[in-house]
Amino acid sequence: MKEQLADWDCAINFIKKSSKVDGSKVLLFGSSFSGGHVITLSAKRKDILAAIAQCPYTDTQATLGTLSPLTALKTIPLVIADLLSCLTGYHPVMLKLADAPGKAAMMAVPDYKEFFEQVPENSNFVNKAPARTLLEFLKYSPSRYMKDIESPIYYAVCRKDTLTPADATIKYAKQSSKASIKEYNCGYFGIYSGDFFEQAIKDYIDFYTKYS
Repeated sequence: MKEQLADWDCAINFIKKSSKVDGSKVLLFGSSFSGGHVITLSAKRKDILAAIAQCPYTDTQATLGTLSPLTALKTIPLVIADLLSCLTGYHPVMLKLADAPGKAAMMAVPDYKEFFEQVPENSNFVNKAPARTLLEFLKYSPSRYMKDIESPIYYAVCRKDTLTPADATIKYAKQSSKASIKEYNCGYFGIYSGDFFEQAIKDYIDFYTKYS
């Protein structure tokens, strides 16, 4: 997590020093987990002109509340096994990224099939990651920083989101002094394509245009 945020900081610092762009007009965009990074960076840096957080990962407790007990029971042993494997130097124990509710997966949600619809044909995508990476999510709650954001930020919230609950996101988003909040009547994966995607892109362009 720290390394990812450090990468973002380095990229922003590089852009601000470049003679090819106006470093005073840095706009951020992030979706899901990176939406959480945008929130964190917007709070900690005072040189961000505006930002957009799309269906952002905000609150660990809210996300944990969406998981079924069966998923937790199946997932925890894999995380422990992967941690032990890491310590002993064996190959990692993998956990699916997306699967049906009750399965062992990072995103065990009803609309999980929509996740695979976003994957391009003939891609090298593999539906798994080391199980221990789940712990990074558990330690990270960008919601704690949302009250500290002073620059304009647009929160795109998916009303039917079963992974990053809309009500929790809106609750914390209202703490940002210059927040724009819009709900889209789709699930977590619905905003990445189709009509909701087209509408969101239009809204994002309007938002960025307003503040740049």
